[in-house]
Amino acid sequence: MAEPRMFPSALIGVLAASALLVVGCTATAAPEPPAPTDAIRPMAAGPMPGAPAAPPPAAPVCGDPAAVVAAMSTRDKLAQLLMVGVTGAADARAVAENHHVGGIMIGSWTDLSMLSDGSLPDIAANAGPLPLAVSVDEEGGRVSRLSGVIGSQPSPRVLAETNTPEQVYAIALDRGQKMRARGITVDFAPVVDVTDAPDDSVIGDRSFGADPATVTDYAGAYARGLRDAGLLPVLKHFPGHGNASGDSHAGAVTTPPLEALQGGDLVPYRTLTTQGPVGVMVGHMQVPGLTGSEPASLSPAAYALLRSGDYGGPPFGGPVYTDDLSGMQAISDRFGPADAVLRALQAGADVALWLTTAEVPAVLDGLESAVAAGELTMSGVDASVMRIVATKGPSPRCGG
Repeated sequence: MAEPRMFPSALIGVLAASALLVVGCTATAAPEPPAPTDAIRPMAAGPMPGAPAAPPPAAPVCGDPAAVVAAMSTRDKLAQLLMVGVTGAADARAVAENHHVGGIMIGSWTDLSMLSDGSLPDIAANAGPLPLAVSVDEEGGRVSRLSGVIGSQPSPRVLAETNTPEQVYAIALDRGQKMRARGITVDFAPVVDVTDAPDDSVIGDRSFGADPATVTDYAGAYARGLRDAGLLPVLKHFPGHGNASGDSHAGAVTTPPLEALQGGDLVPYRTLTTQGPVGVMVGHMQVPGLTGSEPASLSPAAYALLRSGDYGGPPFGGPVYTDDLSGMQAISDRFGPADAVLRALQAGADVALWLTTAEVPAVLDGLESAVAAGELTMSGVDASVMRIVATKGPSPRCGG
């Protein structure tokens, strides 16, 4: 995930969602299994004493998942499919209160005082009709956005070389608890790519190792620690960046053929997608035999692989995120944020991620136009929102 160059830039609740299967965002998107029934314990955060006054919050939507989705406006549904990086509290407050985005991302460019001064709980409490997801890229090692707040951690490769899976679980649990106490609800970790590439390569020591079974054991332990701390772990980078040529931050990337991925990078997903709640992040790699010249994050075939179970595991019914759509040249060299977001949702993504808030109004306008033109189906949008509701739960203002 890239850093923005010059730009300034949840509450996951208990909900047993026995959501019915609904089709993808377009006719070419993947068939979709039911929303997951797993749930994370409530993460509601209310305003803290002394927090500045905010405008009246949007009315919450409450009830069973189908009722929640039915009660939302089209624009609010579309906003739930967006997650954007923020520069600090003011940026986060504006995009959450004015546009009801489903999530914000804390990055290395973010003023982290919002995690300690009471701003974030107040922003979350006054967000849109559903709880606000607050995400971070916190893998440990060289991808650590919060090391100054929660301390540092060795790279995943070092963790696997020097600890047992249970010790790694304890490390992730401790770090997850520290993140959750500061309002984080989603961690884009663990990396489940399989590689023995040099430590400083694009994946390198971000991977738990070169053996799929080792990666499964250690990434599974890490994900379990985050989950038990109350965060949603997100496995990445589907369908596998471990042995790809190039760096998607800097340009186009090609993986080995799909057949080769079936024996390597895809193996951990077969187990870890069953250990929910869990999300999956789709990367920007071109996969011979699957996506052609399209990046996986914009390819209906990549989402179909995950949703159908053709990767060798069960059909995945949890939330699926894109990698960053604005700061990584595998995408930004070809598409602007609005176009990339639309293409990702059409392909089958549930949540489109990018790094700055300025584009949000135009993105929402474009998505509404796409719905009106039949380029983005409401059945697909509703299916994505249903999956999001299943991991977030209803607004904490619903009571009960």
